[in-house]
Amino acid sequence: MKDIRLILKTMLKEKKDILFSISFGFLAGIAAVSLFAASGYLISKAAFAPPIYTLMILVASVKLLGITSAVSRYGERYFSHRGTFTILKNIRLKVYDQIEPLANRLLQKYRSGDILARIVGDVESLQHFFLRVFYPPLVLAAVFIATIYFTLYISVNVALTMLASMIMVLIVFPAIFYLFQKKVAVSMREKRGALSSGFTDYLHGFRELTIFQQAERKKQRLFDEMVQYETINARENRQLAIREAIVIFFSFFISVLILVQAGFYVSEGNLAGTLLAMLFMIAITVFEDTPSMAVLPAHLEESKASSKRLIEVWKDEEPSSTGTREIEADIPLQFDFKKVFIQYPNEKKAAVQDASFQIKPGMNMAIVGPSGSGKSTLMQAMLTFAPIKSGQILVNGEEINGLAPDSLWGQMNVSLQHNHFFYGSIFENLRFANKQATAEACQEALEKVQLGHFPLDKQVLEKGTNLSGGEKQRLALARLFLRDASIWLLDEPTSSLDAITEQQIMDEIEKVTTYQTVVTIRHRLTGLEKMDQIIVMNHGEIIEKGTYYELMEKEDGYFQAMKELENQQLQF
Repeated sequence: MKDIRLILKTMLKEKKDILFSISFGFLAGIAAVSLFAASGYLISKAAFAPPIYTLMILVASVKLLGITSAVSRYGERYFSHRGTFTILKNIRLKVYDQIEPLANRLLQKYRSGDILARIVGDVESLQHFFLRVFYPPLVLAAVFIATIYFTLYISVNVALTMLASMIMVLIVFPAIFYLFQKKVAVSMREKRGALSSGFTDYLHGFRELTIFQQAERKKQRLFDEMVQYETINARENRQLAIREAIVIFFSFFISVLILVQAGFYVSEGNLAGTLLAMLFMIAITVFEDTPSMAVLPAHLEESKASSKRLIEVWKDEEPSSTGTREIEADIPLQFDFKKVFIQYPNEKKAAVQDASFQIKPGMNMAIVGPSGSGKSTLMQAMLTFAPIKSGQILVNGEEINGLAPDSLWGQMNVSLQHNHFFYGSIFENLRFANKQATAEACQEALEKVQLGHFPLDKQVLEKGTNLSGGEKQRLALARLFLRDASIWLLDEPTSSLDAITEQQIMDEIEKVTTYQTVVTIRHRLTGLEKMDQIIVMNHGEIIEKGTYYELMEKEDGYFQAMKELENQQLQF
């Protein structure tokens, strides 16, 4: 029950459609049984060639039941499918609402293809829960009970036979099939996720795979996995077909048994001969929808597995910021880090530990240190993306987790190490940062980052694959010139640029950020003389902080050693 709580909670919100579906399904089932029962009785009566007026009521009843069955079946289909689509929509919204605040962390924990398989394939699988698991046994049980109750007035023994067969079809067979289903070793969901991840890696890494002559090998591996997936799928389909055949054969056997049983009672004079055909038609019709019980265990197990795979994505994750307090746009931001400790899931080593410092409004700050020292993690914490295990980050004196993330991000200009570019023109990719930006403003922004030769209608491929590393960095910076923000967060913004272009762009940034806060993460230690504060990190710890000249005057300082090493490398 715990594994399907996601679908159950969502489904129970649609009580109206569920109630209508069950009601119309019951009416359709009873109308069908009554229609064939009346038809069987009419045929038996007509065999004695009675006057036509004696059959008029039966003929009219058959017509009325036929219309009732058709209308009820339409209503059942309409409300059940409307309810299913509404449930599916609500599940998609629920999954998105749960995943969206955790997107940054989840992409560090799961492969993107696996996430895609879950939010598409697993959500799609949950549509079967109502139509194939919850709804059919309720309607079948109601129709069976009503039919058995009616049959009691004709023959108690035949009614008992129907009762026993109902228990077999609704309880015994599904229970046996479910136990067998749980023993299936390979999970279709896991295979689907692995295959989706493999295709994603293949498509996004095709260029590198081709360069290193691994494309064919990767393609063959994907083909082998696809064959395995199809084999497992075919095997499960065969098992479902066998189960359906067992239930259909059992239904046919019971129908024949009821015919023989009723025939015996007729021969003994304990049952009217005109009721023989009616009982046989009742038996055939009441078992008409029983094959759905054969596939119920498979859909139940699939729904449980899909629901579990979705819930486990966000089960152990807490949104970095769940606050709702809005930040006033005209007030500069001040950040206070107080003994902040950050550790990513499944990582034994802390990314940042015991970090304490202050970023005042208008400050120009640099964070330096070797790769993996925790520089980018500090910036991610300012964006509410990093999991803070202990300590506090205060924004204008308030806990960062109490602030609305959108309100915080709205005052930030951010350039990460890897920036995203959409398929479209340069103009469209720039206006992504500011929908109100004009063509003139976009062209001016390109000029500032030394990309004035780029026409605004130049096409950018997905993820900017037709741009060089330096062009992507400059295009990302051009976006920032189109936004008015009080704080700029720049993570290695010019690492792919030559020294001259880098200096020209940094000069442009300096011009527009005179009264704004700028936090820059750098590997290169050039151009730090104007910084108000430099934070030096190593192994997740802040080991030094101060101005450029304070750090250079510090004897045996880490920053001084880094600077001397960089100067030696530049000489060569």
